[in-house]
Amino acid sequence: MKPIEDYALIGDTHSAALVALNGSIDWLCLPRFDSPSCFGALLDEAKGGHWRICSADPAVSIDRAYRDDSMVLETAFSTRTGTVTVIDCLPFETGSQIDDPRAIHTQDVVVRIVRGEAGVVEMAMTYEPRFDYGYVMPWFRQAEGRVEAIGGPDALDLCSDLVVELSDGGVHSRFDVEAGEVVCFIAAYHKSHDRGRTFNPREALGLVERTDRIWRTWAGRCTYQGRWRPELIRSLLTLKALIYSPTGGIVAAPTTSLPEAIGGVRNWDYRFCWLRDATFTLEVLLDHGFTSEAREWRNWLQTAVAGDPEDLQIMYGVGGERRLPEAELAWLNGYDGSSPVRTGNGAVEQFQLDVYGEVMDSFHSARRAGIETSSDAWDLEKDIIEFVCSNWGEPDEGIWEVRSGRKNFVHSKVMAWVAVDRAVQAVDTYGRSGPVERWRRTRADIVADVMTKGIAGGRFRRAYEDDGLDASLLMLPLVGFIPASHEVMEATVDAIDAELSMDALVHRYKEEEADDGLPPGEGSFFLCAFWLVNCLVLLGRTEDAAHRFERLLELRNDVGLLSEQFDRRLDRLLGNFPQAFSHTALVTSAMALDRAGGRRPLARGQ
Repeated sequence: MKPIEDYALIGDTHSAALVALNGSIDWLCLPRFDSPSCFGALLDEAKGGHWRICSADPAVSIDRAYRDDSMVLETAFSTRTGTVTVIDCLPFETGSQIDDPRAIHTQDVVVRIVRGEAGVVEMAMTYEPRFDYGYVMPWFRQAEGRVEAIGGPDALDLCSDLVVELSDGGVHSRFDVEAGEVVCFIAAYHKSHDRGRTFNPREALGLVERTDRIWRTWAGRCTYQGRWRPELIRSLLTLKALIYSPTGGIVAAPTTSLPEAIGGVRNWDYRFCWLRDATFTLEVLLDHGFTSEAREWRNWLQTAVAGDPEDLQIMYGVGGERRLPEAELAWLNGYDGSSPVRTGNGAVEQFQLDVYGEVMDSFHSARRAGIETSSDAWDLEKDIIEFVCSNWGEPDEGIWEVRSGRKNFVHSKVMAWVAVDRAVQAVDTYGRSGPVERWRRTRADIVADVMTKGIAGGRFRRAYEDDGLDASLLMLPLVGFIPASHEVMEATVDAIDAELSMDALVHRYKEEEADDGLPPGEGSFFLCAFWLVNCLVLLGRTEDAAHRFERLLELRNDVGLLSEQFDRRLDRLLGNFPQAFSHTALVTSAMALDRAGGRRPLARGQ
């Protein structure tokens, strides 16, 4: 099984594919991020299906990179006889305008081009789609300039320059590529009851160049000009690729069931819109001038959460779907034997108090960026605040979605404070109307409660019932609840650094002490590590913070991508990939270090 860091992402803001270093597309769901996979070797090499294009002879070297400021991927295979480049992308349709997220159109196609660079290289192509997460073996047939793979409701057509062979449940070909020669492939998805379109393979050339220009145009709108611009642009492009442009919803990751520990059971489906994760992404987009994406996200959010605040969920489908039942796919072995493979996510039924704070913070950020709030949206916000005022004292499952029962997590209480604080600011700063004096009293009550019940041994504790440490406590100064220099907060930062941190990496909590309802086994969280960097910046320890930040950058893979976690023992990435949380945190930390001179506040909400 290939390491997670072997993969690069290509996407079209509808779905995304993972391309391995050896030229194999091992993950792709069409037509949406959360659709069943048609290439799923990532989760089972034997059953999942893949599409590989590589040199037939062992390559002397393989080098790859994205085109500058683009999501077009180029992989160079050098052999004893020559060099070729494989160009991969999920293309935008001609006429798309990336300035208007809803105007982005795709054709549910994958484009792959083999370009000869030097000498002559024999290439091998293996195309073996498997529908419904490998459950359906398609029927292959040749028709009108294409090879159709049909299985149940799904079909994937391969159009190519080559004469190909049908055998062993797939399509195969060997072909020579000379310097200056180009061989094109287009795989197009459609429903099996529709005929689908037959592409001229040479259309691939124009689609790639068009897509490259669109990505570079979008990246060129970034207002950041600091010392880590290349790293930030790559993270911002990744975040853009995780937006479902028809609605503005933002997925946490394009994959499911990549494990938090090899062989473990902490394997979750992240192809949904977590309000928490998406709010972090919103902050980052707004901070870099991408207001149209932020506006679409805000509109999606208003639609998704409309209704009784008591029914607000922590996550939704990319179209705003509420029912996301968790199921196990028993026929798949899982990544590197890590089972079960899951679709859907049972955490959707949890009560997580912090999400209300994240939602209110996102509305606040939009107002601060000049995005107008309608009267209907403000009515929704007031309903949310009334719910928080009545329920902030209740225990919840918390930011880490524990499956061991509810507790009074300190981070959750603080995020309830954030919700009320942002409502107060909406009245005081932006002229909204509401019972602000009552909100102020509630805000003060939450502060008093946390400062009375949330401290043990001179530092903040994980929950009122649990004296242990939790990296989520690093968020307290970052959302403006308390100054990082407050003696209790500084002691908390130092304790987390001493007990949960090593080599710039940070664990969420001590697994052996904090029962979360699951067997132990997980890596360090990139998100938490970047939070620690931010807190060190607020404490004035910028040299230490910069050193840790640079170390975290070194843990990205060769094309600049991060998963959710890192296994220090195995020295490899873990968890779903690429992870929006990790990339938003990277961008935020870079900005924090740039702001260390005091030009702008770091804490959210200010």
